[in-house]
Amino acid sequence: MPYRVFEEYNIKVTDDIREKYKSVITDLGEDVEREGLLKTPERAAKAMQFLTSGYDQDAAKVLKSAMFAEDYNDMVIVKDIELYSLCEHHMLPFFGKAHIAYIPDGHIVGLSKIPRIVDIFARRLQVQERLTHDILECIHQTLKPKGVAVVIEASHMCMMMRGVQKQNSSTTTSGFRGQFEKVETRSEFLHLISSDLH
Repeated sequence: MPYRVFEEYNIKVTDDIREKYKSVITDLGEDVEREGLLKTPERAAKAMQFLTSGYDQDAAKVLKSAMFAEDYNDMVIVKDIELYSLCEHHMLPFFGKAHIAYIPDGHIVGLSKIPRIVDIFARRLQVQERLTHDILECIHQTLKPKGVAVVIEASHMCMMMRGVQKQNSSTTTSGFRGQFEKVETRSEFLHLISSDLH
């Protein structure tokens, strides 16, 4: 989804959030009248609305808008999908990539819709575990494939910038349904997402 222009933001919500950011900045000891900070509360209010815009979107509806009857019944993989989300515990970013596969059962989905689903769920206050589950269940329940698999690898700023301050750590979560619960199918998927195919 392209970045929304100012007129598309709810003005009342933007104003309310802007005032709250002004209070936070002041409480932190800064001067909100300083030149560099004059427009920061409004920018932050708009940025936060954009970063949580997934609440206003229906992921299942997006998938249904591009489902096509097709006899193809082998694995379809979309890998290295960039994702950016906000940790619900500290409202700090976590970012990484998602790898998603499904085995069709009478229907395929437009490939661009898979990253769209990732964005819709990532643009909410999240934890990586639930993000993985949300994506998995949306595809499983809506497309009804023979199997679906989701793996997410991400780095969390709440671990890198604060707390344990481990800059090189990353977290991997996964979920499997249907045929991907079989060891051989899951192994093929994991092999393919780790391979550099050209």
